[in-house]
Amino acid sequence: MPNTQETNKANAIAFYQMAYEGNPRKATELYTGAHYIQHNPAVGDGKEAFISYFEKMHAEYPDKSIQFVRAIAEGDLVSLHTHQVWPDDDQYVTMDFFRFDEHGKIVEHWDAIQQIPRVSANGNTMY
Repeated sequence: MPNTQETNKANAIAFYQMAYEGNPRKATELYTGAHYIQHNPAVGDGKEAFISYFEKMHAEYPDKSIQFVRAIAEGDLVSLHTHQVWPDDDQYVTMDFFRFDEHGKIVEHWDAIQQIPRVSANGNTMY
């Protein structure tokens, strides 16, 4: 029997990467449940708002990139720690949380985003 938490981690990464790289409609079709609750205040609630947001981001910033640094699963939650690079070497660290339903579909999302400063007071990376 497959490990549900490992499957959920792989699906959260696939969902986020597919949406981020320009195909949020396919990502929602493959990986989300009947309802999708969004907690990021810059994105509307529901699948169509998610799709519109990521289609706009891809059209405006097609060369942005994302690296998945780590993924952690516990129960029905998956957390992703990512490194995003935007135009002009504008870099961000994100922590995203996804809740999965009993069918293994993503139904809820929270995130925290922080710009990576050019200088660090402690010399450590944010990863």
